Amino acid sequence: QVQLVESGGGLVQAGGSLRLSCAASGSIFSINSMGWYRQAPGKQRELVATITSGGSTNYVDSVKGRFTISRDNAKNMVFLQMDSLKPEDTAVYYCNADVTYYSGYLGYRDGYWGQGTQVTVSS
Repeated sequence: QVQLVESGGGLVQAGGSLRLSCAASGSIFSINSMGWYRQAPGKQRELVATITSGGSTNYVDSVKGRFTISRDNAKNMVFLQMDSLKPEDTAVYYCNADVTYYSGYLGYRDGYWGQGTQVTVSS
């Protein structure tokens, strides 16, 4: 019903920047919150940043002041601008969206994940 596709990952040196993008498509009525999570090898997936449909944001302490989340509601997209990257930011980054959609006359609300994009920061 709904697909999320991330792009923008890659290899960057410490102190550099990357911009991740995530596009949602499918039978979408509305998207509530959107967010970015990451999972480093051997670690659990953790929240990086979230943004509501109204633009309210939330960040994990370790990225505050370095990462900026934004969204384009008209295009069903969310972005993560990552500046001053550190080696400990290395992880697979996943996009998440809380979506309301209709199937016939019935409405549903569910969470969806993208396939992930690798971010590697070298020291």
